[in-house]
Amino acid sequence: MMLLEFLLLLLPPLLAGSSALDCIEVPGSLKQIDASNGQVFGVNSADNIYMLYRDSWIQLPGALKHVTVGPAGVWGVNNNNNIYKLVGGNWQQVPGLLKQIDAGGDMFVAGVNMHDDIYCLSRPAAVSVNDGSAVSWVNIGGKLKYHSCGLWGCWGVNSADDIYFRFDVTPDSCIGSRWQNVPGKLSMIEVGTEGSVYGVNSAGQIYRRDGITQSNPIGTTWTQVLSFTCNCKHVSYDLGLLWLINDQDKIMKCRI
Repeated sequence: MMLLEFLLLLLPPLLAGSSALDCIEVPGSLKQIDASNGQVFGVNSADNIYMLYRDSWIQLPGALKHVTVGPAGVWGVNNNNNIYKLVGGNWQQVPGLLKQIDAGGDMFVAGVNMHDDIYCLSRPAAVSVNDGSAVSWVNIGGKLKYHSCGLWGCWGVNSADDIYFRFDVTPDSCIGSRWQNVPGKLSMIEVGTEGSVYGVNSAGQIYRRDGITQSNPIGTTWTQVLSFTCNCKHVSYDLGLLWLINDQDKIMKCRI
């Protein structure tokens, strides 16, 4: 899809009133993006790493295929599935192998490896990375291709796009207790630091999980955010802003 067509698709909801999102194009090109606590990081198709500073993308040294920012800091994985944490402005390698990683939990880290095995790193271990201490990744039962955590727990999707929620996850015991299947199909899912949950399905449509509370962390229903297919492949939410990447690596920012 050309950028002009992508922007034209925004016009019907903008005219529709209550269902409208105030969306603008952000200059640049990214294949993956992550936002938390007012910070935005992303990587492009060449694995270059960028951080948003005011309205400009600042390139960081190194090469990553996936980057994440959250209470646990800034982490990423490269094409060899090596894991890195940004420490003092430099990428410090962390023992282990992951293909996708998420730092959105309360100072703990989660991710999946090339075999869809699920791992997490509890808060004490995630923090101790700074001083070069040994790292003990905890294996969680099940298989996921994408794993993301936030205030009320962790979510994931598997290779069949089935959606799961992990109960009883805490910063000091990130393994939790059990998975529960959540009706619906998503190809990727992102949990905001404050607990919001957004995802993208295989058709490129964006969905939000509604009804999430501390007493009901699994929520109640999925609501399609946009009334049209935006051909999106990645989504991240932070501080009232929804960040979208479409199938042409164009970046959109929508105020919700």
